[in-house]
Amino acid sequence: MTINIVCVGNLKEKFSKEHQEEYCKRLSAFCKLNIIEVKEQNQLSNPEMILEKEGEEILKKLKGYSILCDINSTEIGSEKFAKKLKELSLKTSTLSFVIGGSYGVSQSVRDRCDERISFSPMTFPHNLFRIMLLEQIYRGFMIESGKSYHK
Repeated sequence: MTINIVCVGNLKEKFSKEHQEEYCKRLSAFCKLNIIEVKEQNQLSNPEMILEKEGEEILKKLKGYSILCDINSTEIGSEKFAKKLKELSLKTSTLSFVIGGSYGVSQSVRDRCDERISFSPMTFPHNLFRIMLLEQIYRGFMIESGKSYHK
């Protein structure tokens, strides 16, 4: 299975890059992982224009079954997420997760995504959420493979 993480912006902090690299290494045993960064449109001042431009770029990168990470959608726990990963691996060869920018994502991205999930009603910095998503994907594979990582 190929998993794409399509996200707005790039990681700036060294510790975030190191965490991402670690989870990419761990996940290589379970899937082909691609981190696809879309340029943040922070030079624009109008939020609608930002959403539109970022949305156009996100849509170009989406492949396969797409899941939008959205604070305003159904919350999902680790066990249910693991089960979802397993079910989707039987239905599709490519799974894309979308992490929007500061203003979220455009309606066109929302419409294109097959599903929306939330890890929490709390707001997290996008760079931190990327690491959290990678960790949960790894945790999901560990749960489904019966390994002791998940406690």
